[in-house]
Amino acid sequence: MYERRVPTHGPTAALLLGLLALPGWGAEPDTSRWRCQRCPFPTGQQADYSVGASYVSDDAARFGNATGYDEQGAYANLDGQAVYATDSHRAVWLIEDLGLDSRQLRLDGGRQGSYDYHLAYSELPFRSFDTTSTVFSEGADGLVLPNDWVRAGLTSGFTALDASLFPRNIESDRQAIELGGRYLSGNRIDFFADYRRSESDGVGIQGGSFFTNASLLPRPFDYQTDEIDVGLRYRSERGAIQLGYYGSFFENDNLALNWENPFNGTDAGALAEPPDSSFHQFVLSGNYRTGWYGTVVALSAAAGEMEQDDPLLAYTINPNIVTGPLPLTDLGGKVDTSNLALTLTARPHRRARVKLAYRYDDRDNKTPIEQWNRVIVDSFNSSEFEENVPYSFERMRLNLSADVDAWEQIRLSAGYDYMELDRSFQEVANQDEESGWGKIRWRPNAYVDVTAKGGTSRRDVDNYDTILASASGQNPLLRKYHLAYRYREFGELTVEASFPEQPISVSGTVMLADDSYTRSELGLLSADDFRFAADLNWAISPRSSLYINAGYDEIESEQAGSEFFQTPDWRASHSDEFLSFGAGVRVDQIGGLFDVDLGYTHGEGTSQIDVLATGGSGMSTFPDLESTLDSLRVRMGYRFSTRLEGNLQLRYEDFSTEDWALQGVTPAAIPEVLSLGAAPYDYDVFVIGIGVSYFLGVEEPSAGGGN
Repeated sequence: MYERRVPTHGPTAALLLGLLALPGWGAEPDTSRWRCQRCPFPTGQQADYSVGASYVSDDAARFGNATGYDEQGAYANLDGQAVYATDSHRAVWLIEDLGLDSRQLRLDGGRQGSYDYHLAYSELPFRSFDTTSTVFSEGADGLVLPNDWVRAGLTSGFTALDASLFPRNIESDRQAIELGGRYLSGNRIDFFADYRRSESDGVGIQGGSFFTNASLLPRPFDYQTDEIDVGLRYRSERGAIQLGYYGSFFENDNLALNWENPFNGTDAGALAEPPDSSFHQFVLSGNYRTGWYGTVVALSAAAGEMEQDDPLLAYTINPNIVTGPLPLTDLGGKVDTSNLALTLTARPHRRARVKLAYRYDDRDNKTPIEQWNRVIVDSFNSSEFEENVPYSFERMRLNLSADVDAWEQIRLSAGYDYMELDRSFQEVANQDEESGWGKIRWRPNAYVDVTAKGGTSRRDVDNYDTILASASGQNPLLRKYHLAYRYREFGELTVEASFPEQPISVSGTVMLADDSYTRSELGLLSADDFRFAADLNWAISPRSSLYINAGYDEIESEQAGSEFFQTPDWRASHSDEFLSFGAGVRVDQIGGLFDVDLGYTHGEGTSQIDVLATGGSGMSTFPDLESTLDSLRVRMGYRFSTRLEGNLQLRYEDFSTEDWALQGVTPAAIPEVLSLGAAPYDYDVFVIGIGVSYFLGVEEPSAGGGN
């Protein structure tokens, strides 16, 4: 009754690509390879199980990011997937990377036309640096120094530094659990409910300053977020309407980060951590298909509220600084949000289609405004008072587009986009942007598709408030790039072709964009972007294929600055280039028994920064920022039988970077900064993996390994 449908990677993909789960080695196990030949809702059982082991040659944080392969050593793993179905119920479960820190488990099931449910658990590792070290330990009240620590004014005076340093990786892990389902009451009403809880804990990097010196701190964190999404939906022949509630609740186990000062001066400092917060939102949405030119109307409206009322920290933990009382014991932060979206699509003619979209977003920050005493980095009282700034905005977007099949082989498209933004407590109170674009698509035959698109965009501002900028310590000539006037020109050309006589397809894309900030004296002045990408795919035979891809991206930008807080006296140019190349070949069922898959990837990037001082000191050039990646993978599979397969997988990755901000910056390299000594990435790693995969409940193909 069931036919086994072999996935693109070959029948060993469940073990090789799911078992080792190495970055870039494939996709998740695919239950779609079982296909019922006579019914849309199959009955029966199908499953496969994969067990194996792999060995990683070296420690490498970046290599293990999101995969768990960050340390040298052996790893055991288990994967599995199964489908169970009867005439009234269907369940699909998945276990992936059970032996790794990137594991996930999932169960989906239900009864067609009646209900469905899902339950999932996943973990994801984030690995930043394994070259870092620190003198700070986690104590009951925060980060503490060693008992024998000797303070000094500069890092060169830290006599106990070398003996006190110990490794401290910058890394974290995220765990998430999801459960939910849907119930169909009759033929028209659906009820749905989903719940998700995610937890993130680990160590990040936080700067702690005492005005004239600073420390890079190994900041521990532990977050939890609960999300709820419930609602009901009514369906009719012409449309549907849905009412839902969404809630998000964030919790932080640490309200403050306290640390002891390794330098002379103030004994300790404190920084506020992200506070607990909540968000509630009600959403009403729906769509309706009219009988007038096939017009479809879609509308959604949402109202939400964010709250934050954790107790506020004291002005300072320094007992030698005298301040007045806090004006509030907790912030009482509150932000109301509202969103409205309307979309109309119609076909006034069989060869034409038009679309109108409108969206309005409002963020109304109702947090109380109070006067707060400024205490500078737990070191001294400035005796000045400042108000907190409750930023708010209103944003409106309007999009209009149309498509016309002008001739049999040509489609013309055009569009107009308009955005208006009103802000409070920022240098630009009102800003609008409008864009116009046109596109032509030419299909001379069934094998060639050419698309060209181009347009312009202008972002304008009513006024740049230099008084507000000066009050916050900014140069009144500065124009922040996201608030400044900008004129943009862009174009894109895409060509896709396939050859009827050969199973070969090629595609290429070229994109150009030019941004000009002609009304800015200080800040970003211009930015140019050029991109190119090409792909070739060749199905050499039903059992073999070849692919080649390449990409190039170049970004040029220029900015002006002022060293003496006056008119421009220096200019900086940035040049970023990125190049990538990949190729691979796959051959299945060699002799009816072997599969071979080889792939190679190369990527490199270079960033150059030149600074020209107009005051006469000439040109200065920063050391180039560089990165190079080479990755080679080899996969081989052997079929012992139609149900049992063995696998061998090899991978080599070489990644190196040149970063002057990290190169040679040991913990004491900067006299006024105690750092963590993070080094630029530089590793080469070998991975070897072996395993077996066993398939159950699948109709066996004919002898010889055929399909």
